[in-house]
Amino acid sequence: MKHSKILTAAMGFAVAGLISVNAQSAETNSYVVSNGFIFGSLSGAPGDAANGKKVVINRKKGNCLACHEMPIPEQQFHGQTGAPLDGVGDRYTEAELRLRMVDAKQINPDTMMPSFYTTNQHRVLKKFQGKTILSAQEIEDVIAYLKTIK
Repeated sequence: MKHSKILTAAMGFAVAGLISVNAQSAETNSYVVSNGFIFGSLSGAPGDAANGKKVVINRKKGNCLACHEMPIPEQQFHGQTGAPLDGVGDRYTEAELRLRMVDAKQINPDTMMPSFYTTNQHRVLKKFQGKTILSAQEIEDVIAYLKTIK
């Protein structure tokens, strides 16, 4: 039990560090959450799966591998805190993935997953307050990549 509390605290600090490194401008495009979905591209453009993979593995961008195991064997040190992402492209629609990326706390308020496209982040340096982790296009790119993982 003690080890899980230490791991949880360490992951919280890692997420807080991630947020403080990657903040984007405070400008966000509007979106509507409807029954657990965000329909339509945040950027107005389709995602680029190749760029999405770069964002996913970039330790200073999405940093998805910090928490999730993914079918990317060329990358080391996959996390085991979040759900494995094998088959994620079959399990969720783009609209479901978009909400999970934008603000996973709307699905599970207790999740450790950061909200990548909200400006209400907690425990960040003052200069990063009111900023997003990823841009609208980066969110769309990650979704395009995740849809390729069948």
